[in-house]
Amino acid sequence: MIDSQKISVKVLGISGSPRKRGNTEFLLAQALEAARDVDPIKIETEIFSIAGKKYLPCISCFACAKLKRCVRGEEDDFSELCEKWVDADAVIIAVPVYHMGIPGQLKCFLDRLGNSVDRKYDVSPKWLKVYGVITQGAHIFSGQEHAAMNLINHALIMGNIVISGDAPEAYIGGCGWTRCDVGKDSLRTLYENKENDAIFAVKSSRSLGRRVAELTLIIKAGGLCFIEYLKNDPAYITFVGRITKR
Repeated sequence: MIDSQKISVKVLGISGSPRKRGNTEFLLAQALEAARDVDPIKIETEIFSIAGKKYLPCISCFACAKLKRCVRGEEDDFSELCEKWVDADAVIIAVPVYHMGIPGQLKCFLDRLGNSVDRKYDVSPKWLKVYGVITQGAHIFSGQEHAAMNLINHALIMGNIVISGDAPEAYIGGCGWTRCDVGKDSLRTLYENKENDAIFAVKSSRSLGRRVAELTLIIKAGGLCFIEYLKNDPAYITFVGRITKR
């Protein structure tokens, strides 16, 4: 029998915006706050911003297959975030829309993450992290859903579990727009002024955070119940190692 009182999970929030403390981070903070509210004792959250960080592109050198790590991690900030990602039980990634997609800095990180972390193992592992995504942009139809699908595809490729918030605010994740205002505090200001679009954006982010936290607790409890079975399948090596560590 699993003692549910001893289960704890770590939710990593990644702000994929090159700007610090802007609209993206505002929505991400809302999601993480809602995640903690599910159970402040069991849910630990951390926010990590890529702003000011350097992420070189993958050069397809395949050195990670031999070294079991990304060789370029010694040249930039890749290793810091990679270690946090590996350790997390759940990940919420929030981004501003750049050219109908995600910012290049984050794309460089994800390319190298996908190549390097799996090559430590004989089989591509099922990481089974619970994933949620948040996107926001200046315009109402500027690619929020395209950017969200970029991130969802990344999560699925690496054997993770994607969940959305609640309809009608969040169909595939949190989403918002700043009414063509490019200021860093646009969404916060619109929300404080009780503008409906900003209220919807916050609701979608908060419901996403809550569902991510709930499902992560469920997944971990279920994994611990079937731990002996999972230990016999190499595909679950990273999942087993993570859920038995804390």
